[in-house]
Amino acid sequence: MSRGVFSLLRSGEGLIGAGMAPVIGSFVDRHGGRWLVASGAVIATAGYLILSQADAFWQFLIVRWSLVTVGDALMGSMVLNVVIARWFVRMRGRAIAFSSMGIGFGKVSMPLFAASLLVWLGWRHTWAVFGLVTFCLLVGPAIYYLRKSPEDMGLEPDGALPATPTPETARSVRRPVPSTEDAVWTRKEAIRTRAFWLIVVVFGVSSIGVTGLNLHVFPYVSDLGYSDLVAAVVMSVIAFTQLTSPLVWGFIAERMDVRRTTMTKFLIQAAGLTLAITSSDLNLLYVGFFLYGIGLGGNMVLPDVMWARFFGRVSLGKIRGLGYLLTHVMAATGPPFFGFLFDYLGNYTLSFTLFAVSLVLSGFLSLLIVAPDKQPDQVTSG
Repeated sequence: MSRGVFSLLRSGEGLIGAGMAPVIGSFVDRHGGRWLVASGAVIATAGYLILSQADAFWQFLIVRWSLVTVGDALMGSMVLNVVIARWFVRMRGRAIAFSSMGIGFGKVSMPLFAASLLVWLGWRHTWAVFGLVTFCLLVGPAIYYLRKSPEDMGLEPDGALPATPTPETARSVRRPVPSTEDAVWTRKEAIRTRAFWLIVVVFGVSSIGVTGLNLHVFPYVSDLGYSDLVAAVVMSVIAFTQLTSPLVWGFIAERMDVRRTTMTKFLIQAAGLTLAITSSDLNLLYVGFFLYGIGLGGNMVLPDVMWARFFGRVSLGKIRGLGYLLTHVMAATGPPFFGFLFDYLGNYTLSFTLFAVSLVLSGFLSLLIVAPDKQPDQVTSG
């Protein structure tokens, strides 16, 4: 099976998840994420258990594209980060960063966990263990802990208690000052703004390269003549920086203009990738992908911070879901683009170079994003 054909598996997963995003986003706005995450965990668990019985690639493909992908979409980062953005405003950057660090932790620890299970139990039982672990870790905590918004528990964002008005303040303040955080957007209103399309392009174009490189970085390093161990170390370096850097990006996003923070992240990512693909020295290869991983860690935080910053938290699910659809349709083209271009040229030079250029372009485009206007009478009072 060629690398291009195999890449279609990942692209199909991305397209299915993207197609579900607008519906899921609207559901989060209305009902929160509790039952989405719980049901997603149950569906994914069923998928993992069935994968343990697969005997052919087409069976593997169908189960991945149905149960596993659907379960992942229902319990994925978009759902969780929309919920987090509702709960935090002042500390939103660090809150989303803590959530995103879990993804980095999984990328660092899960390969070792999976490899150990493969040796001890074989691949069939490994899939079954994945299913049981998913069910135990997610269903109960999702039902017990997840709530739609702080207002549902008598709180304000960032864990603050609502202020108790005195008779004097009640007479002097007739109506709360409208806040863009409480702006109510429809999808039609959002797609008429330049900010919406710029955010989609900025993160969509760069995602084409991210998804392509993530799937092909191991064979790229191997094709350079390095051992599988070196290729694995490169992947671990990227995963480690994704684990450690989101919190830094979260704090920076709370203190700096999120547009400038985003540009900085893209330029660091581009500089690291350029160093990695233009140097024949192994140490510089490690340094390049280390810098690339630092920039990539910003991807775990800054898109969600930016969507919430420009479109508020009340309608964030539906707007984020539509943006997720568009950016992930673009991202889904990355793996087959890298794979089929390799099949045609015999190397990754052109695809990796185009990725580096797209990172620089996305960085400077992020500076052009301007907050859309929302009139006070279109803003809820809380």
